[in-house]
Amino acid sequence: MSDPPRHAAEPPLAEDLHSTTRQRAVERGQHATRRARMWLTPGMGIKRWLLLFVACTLVGAVGFLHFTWTGPLHFTATRWILYLNALTSPEIMPLHVVGMGVMAAALVGAFFSIAMLNRSVLRGVGTLPETAMDTIYARRHLSRGLRVVAVGGGTGLSNLLSGLRPHTAHTTAIVTVSDDGGSSGRLRESLDMIAPGDLTDCYAALSDSPVMARLLLHRFRRGDGIQGHTFGNLMLATLSEEEGGLAEAMQDIHEVLRIRGHVFPATTAPATLVAHLSDGRTVRGESKFAPSVGSARILSVTLDPPDLPALPSVLEAIGSAEQLVLGPGSLFTSIIPGLLVPDIAQAIRASAAPLIYVASLMTEPGETDGLSLDDHVQAIFRHLGRAPDCVLVNSDLLPPEVAQRYAAAGAHVLDLNGAPQALHSCALRVPLLHPGHEARHDPAALAQALLTLAPRRRPQNQPG
Repeated sequence: MSDPPRHAAEPPLAEDLHSTTRQRAVERGQHATRRARMWLTPGMGIKRWLLLFVACTLVGAVGFLHFTWTGPLHFTATRWILYLNALTSPEIMPLHVVGMGVMAAALVGAFFSIAMLNRSVLRGVGTLPETAMDTIYARRHLSRGLRVVAVGGGTGLSNLLSGLRPHTAHTTAIVTVSDDGGSSGRLRESLDMIAPGDLTDCYAALSDSPVMARLLLHRFRRGDGIQGHTFGNLMLATLSEEEGGLAEAMQDIHEVLRIRGHVFPATTAPATLVAHLSDGRTVRGESKFAPSVGSARILSVTLDPPDLPALPSVLEAIGSAEQLVLGPGSLFTSIIPGLLVPDIAQAIRASAAPLIYVASLMTEPGETDGLSLDDHVQAIFRHLGRAPDCVLVNSDLLPPEVAQRYAAAGAHVLDLNGAPQALHSCALRVPLLHPGHEARHDPAALAQALLTLAPRRRPQNQPG
């Protein structure tokens, strides 16, 4: 049997190529549409100057016409008009329409020249023209966004930050730095520094540089001494060593990584998290909680040493916040440790901003076994001295296979079943589940829920 002709196998490949081309064209169109909408966003300080440019151009055109028609260029202007008249017949196109066409072409040329001039200037100062609009949008529109302060750690806090990033430039993350396991634990032990792992995740979530965000999370799979470390952890360790601590390197970090908002450690001093169990035991080091708790429960956690300093920038952010958010994240190892820094706890208690607790989706084996949602809220109250004003609770149902897998590992859904009336009255049930095979919050849905709870503000006029 002879081989089939080659062209018989080509149509599917050609079809795939055409499909890819069409998809890229659609993506380019969507990108152009998004950028056009960004240009037209209220408060950008762009439209008013474009309108002024058009108005001045038209006035200038009228002035030039007056000059040429009444001055020494009258003969030249007359010849120009006669030349345009000769190009078309008044029956086909009225003479004034020809003039409008010439004027429109001149205006388009003027806009094009300004755009090219801007590109040359931006490239001359080291800014990519493609990113200039994003920068203007971030500084103009997002600068009027909600002032949110979020306390927590782990992947939960970084998910929240990535959801808030498109909506505001005033997000401040206060990150728990008591982790003593993995890469963070090794760096803490070697350099006597705070744990950098959760800071790295948060910096990546708020970075305006996609390249840096990707590099920060890169984990070395080989290499003597660096295997298991992330690039971000090593970078923070380097800055801490170079500057004599991360507190002195905060400004450099935010500038280098182009952070949209701020990320601060809850404290700049190394501390050990200590769990106090129901059977009277204490466990030092959060990495030892899960394997050591056993059948007991964690009643409370403390930091050693207890009197830890907080950065002034952290306290200023809390004082000016319009919304304080706890979580999402592990109750005893991500959320509460940040509340154990005395100055932070005092600032939150004194703040008039609403305190919102984003409830975990599941209990965590070895940490919150057997605790109800009300138990979580009561634990926050005991450690902080202030109860949440609102509790965000997921209303989506977990897919059965996901719920079964988590149940097999000892984790169960946290919901309002059996909760007291006081919790029901302050709880808000909204769909927050990220689609997929893991029980985690959807960043966009979570950000939208927080923005819905934001206090109404009078619009502020932006200069220029």
